[in-house]
Amino acid sequence: MKIYNSISEAIGNTPIVHLSRINESVYGKCEYLNPSHSVKDRPAYAMIKRGLDEGKITKDTVVIECTSGNMGIALAMICADFGLKLTITMPESMSIERRKMMSFFGANLVLTPASEGMKGALNKSLELLKSTPNSFMPSQFENPANPQSHRLGTAKEILESFDGKLDFFIAGFGTGGTISGVGEVLKKEIPHIKIIGVEPAASPLITKGQAGPHKIQGIGANFVPKILDTSVIDEIMCVENDAAIAMAKKLGSIGVMVGISSGGNVSIAEQIAKQNPGKRVLTMLNDTAERYLSTDLFV
Repeated sequence: MKIYNSISEAIGNTPIVHLSRINESVYGKCEYLNPSHSVKDRPAYAMIKRGLDEGKITKDTVVIECTSGNMGIALAMICADFGLKLTITMPESMSIERRKMMSFFGANLVLTPASEGMKGALNKSLELLKSTPNSFMPSQFENPANPQSHRLGTAKEILESFDGKLDFFIAGFGTGGTISGVGEVLKKEIPHIKIIGVEPAASPLITKGQAGPHKIQGIGANFVPKILDTSVIDEIMCVENDAAIAMAKKLGSIGVMVGISSGGNVSIAEQIAKQNPGKRVLTMLNDTAERYLSTDLFV
């Protein structure tokens, strides 16, 4: 087995698991097995690496970013690995586990009102960017390095695993990086594949133009991200809070330790599989259940 020089080098190459006890046609890519236990390790590393390569980040730079949690934890781990200072803005409604993990890695955390959603956290990060000398904002919602990390990594891994024998790819979207990057590549390499987006039924911004509070942390921002490429998405389906939580619990009962957004993804994947017998359905298992100990997932 390979020996890595740093924890950041261990990002990616996550396994794909056949979720046959959910449905014989459903598979999950275990992004929760990345070093900081979420899919966000990929774009976080890509954005920091790009900033360093372009000279926008030096050893004295303060990195500032807004996040619903997983990106903050991923950035905190990577900035700790590179010896960089990090300030994170995040809605106060995000779980306490997320806050503690960022602090564990040494990040400075600034909470914003829950009522303002991700837009409030974004506005606060822009305010801090202006007032902080030698600061840099990765801007996960518009940085092209975000979807590029999935084109070069996630999508390539999926293609190697399925060798073209895949019919549906399903992913929720927060920044849109995963579904945009993976979707673009899969569409080119597997012409018949259908790309299905998932958003919260309580905040159907893309499907109905309505944003609202919901319990599926990590997806359903209350604005449309610049990097979200809807042209690669064939259909967007909505998942209820309760369905996402129930499926995450069901996954736990079969030994798959994932969070609420993963439950939402698998809930939709199960629906698609039932509607399309014999077709292979892959979805993303975004993060670990341990990030939700204080939420309804553990009630």
